[in-house]
Amino acid sequence: MFSIALPGCSSMPSRTTGEFLEREVTIQGVQRRYQVFLPATPASKGKLPVILFLHGSGERGSDNKLQLVAGLGPYVRKHLADFPAIVVFPQVEENGEWMGANVDMALAATEAATREFNGDPRRIYLTGLSMGGYGTWETALKTPNRFAALVPICGGILIPGGGRALYVTEVANAPDPYAALASQLKHVPIWIFHGAKDDVVLPNDDRKTFAALKAVGADVQYTEFPDENHNSWDATYNHDAMWTWLFAQRRH
Repeated sequence: MFSIALPGCSSMPSRTTGEFLEREVTIQGVQRRYQVFLPATPASKGKLPVILFLHGSGERGSDNKLQLVAGLGPYVRKHLADFPAIVVFPQVEENGEWMGANVDMALAATEAATREFNGDPRRIYLTGLSMGGYGTWETALKTPNRFAALVPICGGILIPGGGRALYVTEVANAPDPYAALASQLKHVPIWIFHGAKDDVVLPNDDRKTFAALKAVGADVQYTEFPDENHNSWDATYNHDAMWTWLFAQRRH
């Protein structure tokens, strides 16, 4: 249960429980739907923190529902009454990746939700799992001064193998992709999570990314769950210390 005292929104009607709302944004002339979680209204007044969540490859589609079935969506549903932040849930189309126009769509959805629901621009956080872990790096590199903190889960930078052309386009072609990422994101607080037994996206990339960030003096942590396979997101979102840390971060 959450006990973090966070300010609420003074302009919205009072809510005793959180709710999911459907919204849409137009990118390059195309309407794209997304979900927004709006938390229950706390007693205090003020702006709410905002989380952008990027789903994995199994939740791709155009139904505007699948992105809620794994990762942060189920966790928020278990905490409807006390989850203290706005959460933006965009969805990548079938066979899409968190690259290019999809990143633009996710950023536009976050901006729209922040504006509509009185979100705090200084407390916008980014997290994602698997394909969305890659997307977390991709999105942060595209807008390195937007997010107050990053929580990438079971992702990486370079192609993980298995025939999947998944990589972070912003740095993949650099002579040292890990150093390139670290140089651009060293000012952003980051907590990386991975499962030690992950055989879908091996933890090697995240280990190298962590080492590169440490080498440039970044505020970075790395947690590798010894008994988790690819699904390290449930352990991450149930890790109370992560939430305490995350909501303490503010962009300067």
